[in-house]
Amino acid sequence: MDSAMIGKIEKAIRYAQEPERFQFLQFTVTVRGTHRTHTVSYNHGQWSCGCDFFAMRGVCSHTMAVEKVLGVMLPDGIPMAMG
Repeated sequence: MDSAMIGKIEKAIRYAQEPERFQFLQFTVTVRGTHRTHTVSYNHGQWSCGCDFFAMRGVCSHTMAVEKVLGVMLPDGIPMAMG
């Protein structure tokens, strides 16, 4: 492995240890539920899910699970749906 690649790997490790460097703007992820696979999206602070419960309540087990997985990586000011 060349020295330039080693330097990039070291930088990546340092960045990964400093989550304040990152700001999620948007992403889409699938969550395999008990009965179906659901698509959860995050777009500039707004969550969405294709499940019926989210359509009624604006939050669901799928969005809460993604929030839990992301933990401290969520932007400041985005409340966690669960503690």
